[in-house]
Amino acid sequence: MLKQRFVLDTTALTDMQAREVMGQPELCEGMKAILELIADARLRFGISCYVPYPSVYKEMYEFASHNSCDRELMAKIDTWLVKKSPDRYRVDVTSQIFHEYVSHMRERINRGMGVAEDAIWEAASQCLFLEKPGSKNKEMKDEIEREVIGSIIGKFRNKYRAALRYGILDSAPDIDVLILAKELDAAVVASDYGIEKWAEQLGVRFVPASTFPMMIREYLKHGPGKTGEIRELEKKDLEK
Repeated sequence: MLKQRFVLDTTALTDMQAREVMGQPELCEGMKAILELIADARLRFGISCYVPYPSVYKEMYEFASHNSCDRELMAKIDTWLVKKSPDRYRVDVTSQIFHEYVSHMRERINRGMGVAEDAIWEAASQCLFLEKPGSKNKEMKDEIEREVIGSIIGKFRNKYRAALRYGILDSAPDIDVLILAKELDAAVVASDYGIEKWAEQLGVRFVPASTFPMMIREYLKHGPGKTGEIRELEKKDLEK
């Protein structure tokens, strides 16, 4: 069987749907369960899962630390994920990709500017309506900040993210995942729409993080012998 290679984004381990597939909705235990599956696939089929180093590896480490995951999780990441720095100087990317990306970013920036302008107009209009005869300046200022500006800023942030960030590569780890996958002729595993969109542009295979555990289970199910994880799943099915 042809050995498969995968390059993992942080979302490959943290995606909620992927953890639910593993029966582990809790973050740290869900990440461990996915890594156990990766370990079985590596030992039985030689399937290799890479993580860009240091960018995505550091992101995974910080994510685990901020969520109070124990050292066992980091030990599994170090053991079963292959850390590799992408060769940014030797991986060829056509000029057409850069041309499309620049055009795409210009469009997104203009959309973000439009969202900002709408928020400014809304804030100014609401402030005018709040003016009351005889109100003290400080009271007016507090009321405007509380009832108008704070609410509009909250809506602005949500709309700005949707207009500008959704569907683009907005971090160095995102780019490293794609470059490493291109270099290794591997599939990308992520739940990031920006990575998915540009993987298609680069001709890189893409596997949604939510279906990745099921894919690995299929390999294990049809291979010689059965892992403890597969036997446990079959036992649960019989008990239903």
